[in-house]
Amino acid sequence: MVIAMLLAHLVADYVLQWDRLAIWKSRELKGVLVHGLIVLIVTWVFSFAFDPNWWPWVVFIGLTHTTVDAIRLRLGEQFSALGLYILDQTVHISLIAFALYSSGYLMAPSLQSDLSLALIHNRALLFILGYVFVSIPAWILLRFVVYGLTAGLAPDFSDTPNKYASSLERSLVVTAVLLGQFILVPLVTLPRLVFEGPHVQDSQRTALYLTEWLASVALAMAVGLWLRQM
Repeated sequence: MVIAMLLAHLVADYVLQWDRLAIWKSRELKGVLVHGLIVLIVTWVFSFAFDPNWWPWVVFIGLTHTTVDAIRLRLGEQFSALGLYILDQTVHISLIAFALYSSGYLMAPSLQSDLSLALIHNRALLFILGYVFVSIPAWILLRFVVYGLTAGLAPDFSDTPNKYASSLERSLVVTAVLLGQFILVPLVTLPRLVFEGPHVQDSQRTALYLTEWLASVALAMAVGLWLRQM
């Protein structure tokens, strides 16, 4: 259930939050409500296979997620983009952990051991979680971190093709690392740099692009090494 809820969060809050919905959610409460409904449905689908009677906590996660996003909408420009993103995700994960703890799937004194057991005994879900994370969630995370720490700016999500190219690149890197074929990593990562590099030369985005590219490769390798050891 622990991995299933983390996976549900990644799918609902990242993969199924397409560009228009993200823009709508950042401007109107109606968009927040639609996104909250998606979170509710996805959480229920992922929890049902493990515990059909867990629906009260599904409702709790759906309602609290919607409330947090509504508050985030009201906060507007009071926080930096990176700070608001970190705060938002921290609260969401904390509420999911609270639901798991309150329903007996996590125990505070043995939280670390509970997580370790969940990871060991659910290898299939763990690998799915890893690959889902390095797709759209990793792209959004890297954007916030790189733009926030490097330039102090809100991230630019306008280059949608880059989203899918970088997601595919990270998935291939994870696969190469899992197979122990580390020599394939540069062969997988260099093509995107060659094809996209000329489009950011002599522009203010060059440093941001290179930093994001290196961070993307490093993150994918880290996830691959972690999954390899599980």
